[in-house]
Amino acid sequence: MPPTDTRTNTQLLAGRPAFADALRHHRMARRFSQLELSLECGISARHLSFLETGRAKPSRDMVMQLADGLMLPLGTRNALLQAAGFSAAFPASELGSDALKPFRDMLSDMIDRHTPNPAMVCDRHWNVRDANPVAAALLSALGEGIQPLNAVRILTDNPDAPDLVANLPEVLAEMTGRIRLEAMEAPGDAVLMDHLAALEAACARYPVKSAGPRSPVVPLILNTPGGQLSFLSTIAHFGTSEDVTIRDLRLELLFPADDATRQALAQFG
Repeated sequence: MPPTDTRTNTQLLAGRPAFADALRHHRMARRFSQLELSLECGISARHLSFLETGRAKPSRDMVMQLADGLMLPLGTRNALLQAAGFSAAFPASELGSDALKPFRDMLSDMIDRHTPNPAMVCDRHWNVRDANPVAAALLSALGEGIQPLNAVRILTDNPDAPDLVANLPEVLAEMTGRIRLEAMEAPGDAVLMDHLAALEAACARYPVKSAGPRSPVVPLILNTPGGQLSFLSTIAHFGTSEDVTIRDLRLELLFPADDATRQALAQFG
């Protein structure tokens, strides 16, 4: 049983350790009550409360148990372990390292096989790390002057984005929701917070006008010299690896949303 602590709540909150703050942040981001998370993790609500106020210190196993219950990404689990005074559990290899070469080869094969449809690989901050020729051709217009080429910044920082993306307000709103969730999962990530601030500012400049029911999908509609191209996107994550770098990658595959786009892409086949 956790030791008795006679300090006031104000004193406890003021002196709360980094782990306690991080745990409370992640619980609230997941919208769990203390009781719900304690049931999920198989511990008492009282003990969880003591962990969140700093009255109790977690073991390494307890940190991992809580991270499982919160469904945290591997990088965030490492950060939670380090906040509790433990070493990281999951490696974070450089994408260009020899250890990840088989994985890079697999990704290259996947995006090549997706031709004539666009495909690209992004890292956790949405920097474009690889793309097939079709995606590269589309990105060259959207990302003109944006370095490094970034899937968020081509929407927020390119002054020509409103002319290039026919449904820019809807695309911005969808991307904002995605980045907001990722920023909640990684509260110390300044890059994601900057992305979120840029997206929210862009949403204010280009608000969604329709007040009616929303479509179940948000296509990406691009204005090109040959006419509009409309795409539906699917984003794959890689859940079988224990490496943070691989888990943080996103493979984005675009598919034609109409016959006109399908016919236009056929020339790349």
